[in-house]
Amino acid sequence: MLLGVDVGGTFTDAVLAFDGRVVTAKAPSTPRDQSRGVMAAVAAALERAGRSADEVRTFAHGMTVATNALLEGHSARTALIATEGFTDLVALGRQDRAQLYRLCAQRPAPLVPAELRFGAPERMTPEGALRPLTPAAAGSLAGRLAAAGGIEAVAVVLLHSYRHPEHELMVRDALPDVHVSLSHEVVGTFREFERAATTEVDAALSPLLGRYLRRLTEQARKGGLPEPAVMQSNGGLIDAAAAAGHAAWTVLSGPAAGAAGAAYIARAAGTPDALCLDMGGTSCDVCVVEAGEVHEQSAGEVAGRPLALPMLAVHTVGAGGGSIAWRDPGGALRVGPRSAGADPGPACYARGGSEPTVTDANLVLGHLDAAAPLAGGVELDAAAAEDAVGRLARQLGLRLRECADGIRRVANAEMVRALRVVTVQRGVDPRRYALLAFGGAGPLHAAAIADELGIDTIVVPRASGVLAALGLVVSPRRRDLQRSVFLSGGELTASAVEAHVEQLASQARGALHEPEAELRAVYELRYQGQAFELPISASTAPEPAQLREAFESEHQERYGYRDPEQVLELVSIRVSASVPGADVALAAPADAEPSPGTAVAGPCVVRLPESTLLVPDGWSGEAQDSGTIVLAR
Repeated sequence: MLLGVDVGGTFTDAVLAFDGRVVTAKAPSTPRDQSRGVMAAVAAALERAGRSADEVRTFAHGMTVATNALLEGHSARTALIATEGFTDLVALGRQDRAQLYRLCAQRPAPLVPAELRFGAPERMTPEGALRPLTPAAAGSLAGRLAAAGGIEAVAVVLLHSYRHPEHELMVRDALPDVHVSLSHEVVGTFREFERAATTEVDAALSPLLGRYLRRLTEQARKGGLPEPAVMQSNGGLIDAAAAAGHAAWTVLSGPAAGAAGAAYIARAAGTPDALCLDMGGTSCDVCVVEAGEVHEQSAGEVAGRPLALPMLAVHTVGAGGGSIAWRDPGGALRVGPRSAGADPGPACYARGGSEPTVTDANLVLGHLDAAAPLAGGVELDAAAAEDAVGRLARQLGLRLRECADGIRRVANAEMVRALRVVTVQRGVDPRRYALLAFGGAGPLHAAAIADELGIDTIVVPRASGVLAALGLVVSPRRRDLQRSVFLSGGELTASAVEAHVEQLASQARGALHEPEAELRAVYELRYQGQAFELPISASTAPEPAQLREAFESEHQERYGYRDPEQVLELVSIRVSASVPGADVALAAPADAEPSPGTAVAGPCVVRLPESTLLVPDGWSGEAQDSGTIVLAR
């Protein structure tokens, strides 16, 4: 029996897979201590399945602890140790504007204040030590940190440590019993600012995440469950201890779980090319699945902070079912990013919320049935929804249904804009893809968004309301390691590349404790003199000619030209070791509604176990054997 539990902003979802069945359950999220909501969802799923906790073989977990801490500015008291003269790396950044045409827009302040940044008397070059760090100097640094008092974590970012980590290791050995994040372990590649910013995030969040995971692990043990594995931003699972030690690896844990579930459904539904729309209670996550795999990127940005780590290419906007509608100072109707969340929730939940949300608007428009409780046993109060939307309508000078329709349209526009970020802005034509809509609110908005993007196929999983939890069950265990190597000219040989790959592969497999784990390699290449690289997937033992042909083909596709005379430079190598996840049967229960083969034609509303599908006029389709509904224009 396999268990997946995903924590969302409003609900915590659980999925149990066993004996060809998938059993789902929801419980309200508990933001102050997410582990309480996790155990409540697990208990509900076990009760519904009629099974006991000691039958669970694996427990995979996706959470928002690190994400929320980063967004809300909560972190441990953290110090930074950098090479003397470089302690303000994160504060200085790249010296570019946060927004080109808004001169007042600021980037987030460093997580480490100036008084907790310490310079190490050392200097490493790419060739080796120019100014060696002495044990006495490392001990003096440790004394200065102790004198600062109350430090919980330390980020160590020394120049060129990605190639020569000796000084970082010496600093770590000299420090007292605090969490230490070393940049060559967290990131492993060059570019000082991005490496420093990522390591700072890792150090500042790891103590918080560690406390949460220890608490969850203890509660799981008491409840008879195995230790949880944790979803990383790259779409793979790692053990709880590794996640607790490197919080930066898990910042996109929740969205990555949803993307993994969407890719699994897309392959099973026969639509391997899909745009994925995960609209939950607080936010909406979008990504592209191509040939059954989620697009990945070698680095990203979360809450304005760069993360130089491999991650799924997921884009998030504040447009969820609980997103609050409001009138801005100019008199325009706006939706989000503020959300009613789980507590108190939308006004129609009758839990103390009074502001109008997207869910309230859908109830006013009749897209939700007030007589039918939502997943998790939430009863809907139509009068409360009308009161909340009505107050906003009077402020805007609109009738009730006009205001409700406007809320939907504004939320849809925000999600369409997000989908254009991951498609049109990256040279992807959305009309070639199906729209795979999930999350508790996604299927309600799918057709309107498909119309806007010119998409002709919509895919809605039966378990759309808990798809992220299903994604956790089917996700592989995975560990990524990357290194900057800077090979060009005569140094770029097959043997040199293979030596680096073998070393990274050995370390990645060792971290997974799986000597036979599958390997995948990505090579970041550029023409010598270029500022940025293109990632190229190839075998673990490629010939330089193969790398050049693959790179130039991608360069031609991206930029419209290739230069066979230019020197090619291999900048970084990333190796992923993975163990495949479970292959879960998706057959719908015999009593499922709608049953397999049932025709669906708009206009109609289809109630699914944890979500609702709105099918407008002009759309029709049927339910597959798995319960997934595929609609065509």
